[in-house]
Amino acid sequence: MHKPYNLIYLLALMILPATAAAEGDDITWNTVLKSQFFAGKNIEESNAVIELDAPYRAEDPAIVPVKVTSKFAQSKDKYIKKIWLFVDKNPFPFVGEFEFFPESGKADLALRVRVNTYSDIRAVAETNDGKFSMTKKFVKASGGCSAPIGADLDEAMKRLGKVKFRLDDGIQSGQPALTQLMISHPNLTGMQMDQMTRFIRKSHFIDQLKVTFNGKPVLNAKIDIAISADPNFRFYFVPDKAGELKAEFTDVSCESPTSRNVCSKGGSYSQSYTVSP
Repeated sequence: MHKPYNLIYLLALMILPATAAAEGDDITWNTVLKSQFFAGKNIEESNAVIELDAPYRAEDPAIVPVKVTSKFAQSKDKYIKKIWLFVDKNPFPFVGEFEFFPESGKADLALRVRVNTYSDIRAVAETNDGKFSMTKKFVKASGGCSAPIGADLDEAMKRLGKVKFRLDDGIQSGQPALTQLMISHPNLTGMQMDQMTRFIRKSHFIDQLKVTFNGKPVLNAKIDIAISADPNFRFYFVPDKAGELKAEFTDVSCESPTSRNVCSKGGSYSQSYTVSP
């Protein structure tokens, strides 16, 4: 569980105008995030392990596309173990911690995130030799975490937990296969106003995700409110033979959008897909 942030600092972030965050502002990283998540670790800022792609100016702050591309294939001898994503200036900067395996084929990841004010999006990778590297992109966006809930929330709740897989045509045995996982879930931040009732809805978001193929792990993730509504993940796995691709996830509700001290567990969901390379 993550330690709560300084309350005054968080409130300031929520009310600062977007223009207050300038490109190259590493204050949150240096004073909060680095010590909280990587205390005592040496982190090299480099694109040699992973590269991060995000729009300089986002069209919609609630669904900002982010893509992490690895610079080498996953193998038993050399692979990326974990990738962390942060949006520095979000009220809760932690986006997710993503665990990869040799069976992942590639430690590539694409998803959509919420950006609440002008901010660096930051990706940190750990390789299996224990080394850390970091890359970042500055994104101009405003209001992504507090973007209003649409009038169709009740319908969205009826679809909650439904899952769809989509794989590229012509997948080959033993080769990394690009996979898209689409989950129906509103992923409420706890900062959004219901347009019908005018009340702020309590947070309700996916917190744990596990993808396996024939029982072997492909992708594990701890995620939070910065993931967009109806999460959409693109990643790779290696189908060495026909089998079952399975996604399992849980959700949670928290009393505060910026603290994880008081949370209630929600539901558990799973969906399988038959793969025949």
